[in-house]
Amino acid sequence: MSIKSRYISFLAAIAVLFTNCNQGAKTIGEKVKKPLNIILLIGDGMGLAQISAASVISGGLALDLIQAIGLVKTSSADDYITDSAAGATAYSTGEKTYNGAIGVGMDSLPRTTILELAEKNGLSTGLISTCSVTHATPASFFGHQKDREMHTQIASDLYGKGIDFIAGTGKPYFDMAKLQKEYQVSMGQGPHDFKVSAKHFWFFNDSIHPPKVAERGPWLRNATKAGMSYLAGNKKGFFLMVEGSQIDWGGHDNDLNYIVTELIDFDKAVKEAIDFAKADGNTLVIITADHETGGLSLNSGSIAKRQVEGSFASTHHSGIMVPVYAFGPGAERFQGTMENTDIFKRMRELYGF
Repeated sequence: MSIKSRYISFLAAIAVLFTNCNQGAKTIGEKVKKPLNIILLIGDGMGLAQISAASVISGGLALDLIQAIGLVKTSSADDYITDSAAGATAYSTGEKTYNGAIGVGMDSLPRTTILELAEKNGLSTGLISTCSVTHATPASFFGHQKDREMHTQIASDLYGKGIDFIAGTGKPYFDMAKLQKEYQVSMGQGPHDFKVSAKHFWFFNDSIHPPKVAERGPWLRNATKAGMSYLAGNKKGFFLMVEGSQIDWGGHDNDLNYIVTELIDFDKAVKEAIDFAKADGNTLVIITADHETGGLSLNSGSIAKRQVEGSFASTHHSGIMVPVYAFGPGAERFQGTMENTDIFKRMRELYGF
């Protein structure tokens, strides 16, 4: 390369650097656009290894296309290894608490949740889960009990809460007479069953928990789509929490196939949320996990054959950081490394509560 050519290349590089610096300065100075709606999707027990395995086996996930990504530290207030109750309470209230706590602090007294703040500010709210609504993760967004096993008391916390759309299981824990005073209560599994025109509580079946996705089918995706459609009728906005519960159960069982099939099912709900956000333009979608389960390690595999082999360190949760993905207005606030309590704080700030 001649001296003249090198000089021209040097000037071009300087110009690119100058342009990038100006763009960076402009970005820093710009006001962050705030979302009208927030959809928080929690893949219970979903770590990077679980996502990696599901991505290879499925041939690609909706999660793979999201650009704003961060890492979340998951420890609870009393243990390096959190449980789902303390993990979800950190997300819902912005405060670390003891393992087993449902929407309460270290003193066992109630803390206001992001769902309750949304209700107080006139937003519509929803909860969807592939387990009992009284289970640790969904319960931590509306319940206030000192122990996650207090299912009947947790169910009682829901009466009069004002949540607009609920889908899950746990019917044996609820007083149906009380529930039917507030909700149109339905049961069903197919997309034709999700015709929502009033405040709704949708049970998958009469059991405490629904079956695996092989029997459950696309129920989570259908419920998520129906919930977003119904909640979007509120001009003030909405908050929706969607949980893929059984990824965690596969981790506890050290069953990689169980993990992957549940995570792929969860990812279909993620795609519905992303598609909604793209069309709406005022919706922030956040996808994360309360913790990783099983200490999963991927030892070998084949991308061409869509095969992965893994091993587990335990049948319990681990202290590994989990990913957080974000799409939509305010997504950049979820980049970098953060505490689990920061998820609540950033949602509250973006809502302007």
